[in-house]
Amino acid sequence: MLAFLHLRRRSDLLRHPFFAVAGRRFSQSTSIPKKLQRVRDHGFDNVMEVEKKVRRALSLQSMLLSQPSASLPFARLDALARRYLNFVPDEVGNFLIKHHYVFHVFDHPVQRLLWVRLTPRAEARLLQESDALLSMLPDAVRRLRKLLLLATPSLRIRLEHIRIARYDLGLPDDFEQSVVLAHPSFFRLVVSSDCPDDPRAKYVEFVDAPNDATDDDAADLRVCAIERKREREYRERGTDAEDSRFSFLINFPPGFKIGKYYRIAVWKWQRLPYWSPYEDVSGYDLRSLEAKRRMEKRMVATIHELLSLTVEKRLTMERIAHFRQAIGLPNKMKEFLLQHQGIFYISTRGNQGKLHTVFLREAYRKGELLKPNELYLARRELGEMLLPSSKNANLDRMMTTIGRGRDGLRNRVAAGDLRSEAEDSGCDSSVESQFLD
Repeated sequence: MLAFLHLRRRSDLLRHPFFAVAGRRFSQSTSIPKKLQRVRDHGFDNVMEVEKKVRRALSLQSMLLSQPSASLPFARLDALARRYLNFVPDEVGNFLIKHHYVFHVFDHPVQRLLWVRLTPRAEARLLQESDALLSMLPDAVRRLRKLLLLATPSLRIRLEHIRIARYDLGLPDDFEQSVVLAHPSFFRLVVSSDCPDDPRAKYVEFVDAPNDATDDDAADLRVCAIERKREREYRERGTDAEDSRFSFLINFPPGFKIGKYYRIAVWKWQRLPYWSPYEDVSGYDLRSLEAKRRMEKRMVATIHELLSLTVEKRLTMERIAHFRQAIGLPNKMKEFLLQHQGIFYISTRGNQGKLHTVFLREAYRKGELLKPNELYLARRELGEMLLPSSKNANLDRMMTTIGRGRDGLRNRVAAGDLRSEAEDSGCDSSVESQFLD
């Protein structure tokens, strides 16, 4: 009986509020949870809403540019768009009328049919993007070299995977000839002996050229973008060297709940050392818990560096997955990125939730790139042309400019300088000229 009363008193004591609070206190974990709910950031989602219109405009633009006259009958364009671009009936006509800054519908002087061509402003944007692509070719060569250095220890990536992401990396369509083969001191094209006839068996391999006077130092190529930002932050703001040595710039989306223990977990994770993405870790013992944590943070740094190498500091998750085996990325990519919503943002807008675009949060502010380049500005102009409403358009001014400056575009289309952009903007397939024969 006394023993029963003792147990009963002990159970009553454990139910005391002090012990209940203490139990909850010591049950909380100070590690970043593996599964977190995605918090929307409308600034990035709005960017993808504009991008959805840009992809459709680029697909129609690709069809027009595939013709020698850079124009097509409206009925022919409508049939092709419904067959190959998944346009619904009457959608092409509504899209052309709504976005008349890009497309001009006119009566053919001989056939008396409705035809479609690009406006002079859209043609000028094409020439601007083509010139920007050529002027930034040295930067594209450097980006490709750094991308190959991420693929340690083999230092090579499948040519097909680079081709799929060439639009994001700022590479021209003929990069195999104009970039890879044109710089034998930087790159080497390797064909696998297993399937020599398979085009997917081609690899681009990094070539170290330390004796070349025009080549950057190999050590400078292996410096990550986040390391340069840490050094800049340390020099400008004088932050603690110990806290900023392995830290990342974190900016959580609005509405993201940050509790006390989650804040402690992030603070501990920021101070956790890790190996550089350019460092070869194939000979290290990675079986310990500490090594696994460092490797997880190294994957964050690898994705951060991959996004930093793109023109617009964003890349679809499907294209990131192509580099998973080469640069050592996790299998469950979405869950991994959701653990670090202060560094990356995943947007599902733009393709009915089927497309996941990963943004580098620190590179954007209010939906705009903080450090825009020439190629980004030329591409953004198309989005600005698609935004104005048709009610506020000055149609008379547009009609009077039709026909000016069109010879330069036709000459460059005939020479093959202007390539198709639809296959690079959102999907990996494009409308080839064979569809228009």
